[in-house]
Amino acid sequence: MVLQIINADTICRRCGNGMVTDNVTGERFCGKCGHVLSETLQDSGPEWRSFSKDGGTDPTRTGAPTSLAIHDRGLSTIINPINRDASGKPLSSSMKSTIERLRTWDSRSKVNASTDRNLRQALSELTRLKDKLSLSDLIVEKSAYIYRKALEKGLIKGRSISALIAASLYAACRETETPRTLKDVSDAGNLKKKDISKCYRLLHQELGLKMPVVDPIQCVARIASKLGIKEKTKRYAIKVLKIAQEHEESSGKDPMGLAAAALYLSSVMNGENITQRDIAQAANVTEVTIRNRYKGLRLDQNKDL
Repeated sequence: MVLQIINADTICRRCGNGMVTDNVTGERFCGKCGHVLSETLQDSGPEWRSFSKDGGTDPTRTGAPTSLAIHDRGLSTIINPINRDASGKPLSSSMKSTIERLRTWDSRSKVNASTDRNLRQALSELTRLKDKLSLSDLIVEKSAYIYRKALEKGLIKGRSISALIAASLYAACRETETPRTLKDVSDAGNLKKKDISKCYRLLHQELGLKMPVVDPIQCVARIASKLGIKEKTKRYAIKVLKIAQEHEESSGKDPMGLAAAALYLSSVMNGENITQRDIAQAANVTEVTIRNRYKGLRLDQNKDL
């Protein structure tokens, strides 16, 4: 820290000594008695602190990152329930009652608005769905973003919070091309597919969501892992689906049904004993769907393979 006298004519009002300025913070103070004439209140330093780690420096932020999956985005603070001051000494009885009253008002102020209560319930349900469906944090953040947009537009009025947050999660899975079907989301949320699909269509229309076409190849690994299918059979099924896409056989058809039919065809060609019923149960489709898709894939296979 470098100190220098900026003006010899400027003297301290208390002791008459020359004023000194701090080149780092811009403070002007007396070098003898310490009287501060002017100071800069804004901290111009970095927002992180440097901690030593393995002999080097580890820049660490002063708090947790903000998240849309938290109702207050992680920006709120709490009053520590331990009745001790900063030095670790117990608080006096009068101060304890004051702090307890502050805790009460602090908790009440956080749930004052109906919007905040709505987000608390919806995002709590989203966390539960995330654990049941084994989803990543990226999809949860995207789901929370879609739900917040719907809340801003007033789409939640008169509708179920659980159905709308499930529809937001399904929309996020579609947008990120994560293989989760509408039935998977409805089973995880214990909701009707009809209610979720109605809310999903509403979000798609009102928010202008643009969803990519689901690739049936991404569904192959999921079905194969449930049945323990060999890697050779799985690769052959992917090859069959690629040929079907080239012939536009997959247009307008359920990707999960196509993946199930391709796996059944591949198991037949590779001599792996798997029934249509087993594949249908793993893919959550009917055996009739597998037989119908099997016919079209079989024709494409005879042409190119």
